[in-house]
Amino acid sequence: MNAGKTTLLLQSNYNYLERGMNTLLYTPKLDNRVQEGLIASRIGLKAAARTFDPNFNIYLDVQNVLKINKIHCVFVDEAQFLNKHQVKQLTDIVDVLNIPVLTYGLRSDFMGEPFEGSLYLMTWAEELSEIKTICHCGSKATRTLRLDAHKNPIFSGDQVVIGGNESYVSVCRKHYKNRCLG
Repeated sequence: MNAGKTTLLLQSNYNYLERGMNTLLYTPKLDNRVQEGLIASRIGLKAAARTFDPNFNIYLDVQNVLKINKIHCVFVDEAQFLNKHQVKQLTDIVDVLNIPVLTYGLRSDFMGEPFEGSLYLMTWAEELSEIKTICHCGSKATRTLRLDAHKNPIFSGDQVVIGGNESYVSVCRKHYKNRCLG
């Protein structure tokens, strides 16, 4: 949260487009905070994207687009919401179709547990780059606290609840354990 993942995705996408290259962007259907099918950063950058749900086959979708246009790169925002099969499809896009895939997402949920998509991305990816953000104390933030309506941390509930700064705050491990918001 608040590390600039989406901004970096949109900047990388822009770099491809500026060079006349075609890209495909994907975002989870369930993340409709701004608008379904739109990737938007907090600083105002945005781009249209194809949406995926747990039954969506990204590999087949890319294959279908390739019948019409050459694709130079595939981007996935909120990649933690991929499932194991979709992460495998992304590896096939790289290995079979020879198209680079860049994914951006969280590695763990508000309970400190890995998301399915993140678990398999971290296991199967050939390269990982961590985008860092900081806790209120200045240390590296590695955890996310979920907040209730009164801004109190909560540690149980559904793994996925879509929200932004009103619902989540990034903290270091020490302040996560102490349930400290700063």
